[in-house]
Amino acid sequence: MHKGSCLCRAVRFEVSSSLETTATDACHCKQCRKWTGHFLASVEVPRDSLLINGSEYISWHHSSEKVRRGFCSKCGSSLFFDPLDTTKHNWTGIALGSFDTPTETTLGQHIFVAEKGDYYEINDGLPQNEY
Repeated sequence: MHKGSCLCRAVRFEVSSSLETTATDACHCKQCRKWTGHFLASVEVPRDSLLINGSEYISWHHSSEKVRRGFCSKCGSSLFFDPLDTTKHNWTGIALGSFDTPTETTLGQHIFVAEKGDYYEINDGLPQNEY
């Protein structure tokens, strides 16, 4: 069981499945950089393994026709990246920094590196996908 929360702990969550390195990434797209202040490191978990407490404090921003982003309405913590097409995507992305317990995983890849900020370099040897 993996547990996590927002900064003020109004939103708490539990993940009953394992967190796989193949499902972790760092997204460098412009939207994720605006949303988090840098890039989003996240893990995809099956929707049915995610239990959320305090969902009334989650505000959802529909950042495109394909996805919504969940954050705490009290403290502003970036928490969830949620594809709207649930028939194609049976997962929710969770910000790795929001976990309270060790994730026992590592990043698997970098995505949208064509949009990365000009103030840093990616030199950790992980696969880099332009989009």
